[in-house]
Amino acid sequence: MPASPAAQTPPDPSSVLHIHGPTSSRVPVVLDSPHSGHLRPPDFGCLLSDEDLRDAQDTHIDTLYNPATELGVSLLAAQYPRTYIDANRHEGDVDLTLLDAPWPDLYQPSGKAALGKALAWRTLDDGRPLYAAPLTVQAMRWRIAHYHRPYHAALKQLLDAAYDQFGCVYHINCHSMNPVSGLMGEGGPGALRADFVLGDRDGTTCSGAFTAFVQQALAAHGYGVAINKPYKGVELVRAYADPGRGRHSLQLEINKRVYMDMASGQPNDHFPVLQQRLRQLIADITLHFPPEKKP
Repeated sequence: MPASPAAQTPPDPSSVLHIHGPTSSRVPVVLDSPHSGHLRPPDFGCLLSDEDLRDAQDTHIDTLYNPATELGVSLLAAQYPRTYIDANRHEGDVDLTLLDAPWPDLYQPSGKAALGKALAWRTLDDGRPLYAAPLTVQAMRWRIAHYHRPYHAALKQLLDAAYDQFGCVYHINCHSMNPVSGLMGEGGPGALRADFVLGDRDGTTCSGAFTAFVQQALAAHGYGVAINKPYKGVELVRAYADPGRGRHSLQLEINKRVYMDMASGQPNDHFPVLQQRLRQLIADITLHFPPEKKP
């Protein structure tokens, strides 16, 4: 059973999030990795092992993008597991079937609860449950207050600072995906994934030129790139995007088989190649989409 939040002290900020590179981007690009964390909060109470939870983790994604920070780009990374609470969900996207009492706060479902993957996950992709008993309302509120909101506040601060300085901001929301969808996967079980999936919520979170530039840059290396299928982007690209005002957010999913050994979970031989290609992609973005005002 999860520990009682009332018996806890607030978590150390370093166990919630970390900013790689400068604390304020020196170019109009911001990166965030909401699902690469694996530090278990003391109240998690999950039935499954760290090895089991790795299936849901965007394993090594923060490491893949870390060289881009050499360009003056900030990379925000969550330190806690997405299964504990998912920063890429609206805080009202609560799975009501996971709670032991009615939810009294904001309720804004996205449909992810049907897959067991709402604000706090109920199951893994293969359908295995995370908990032996429901969570309390108090436990959910604790997770929102001490993990979800601080991550969103940190990302908003990074995006606002870049926008204020440069007159525009290009935000890449960094993710990975399993090669084949599981029982509770997007698009149904057994669906094969492309090498990359770009999500701009059907052209609403960034300019078509930005999506096309990233797609063409990746395809030039021989990667297969899908757009908005099956991942269109969720809360972190929706919440802070306003392309008409120069605020562009794009979700970028990388197939795990491209950069890691699926059996061991360790980086494969292509990892350093992809790492440098992503660094070059970020460098090319800064050149192709310059600031709209002098810093």
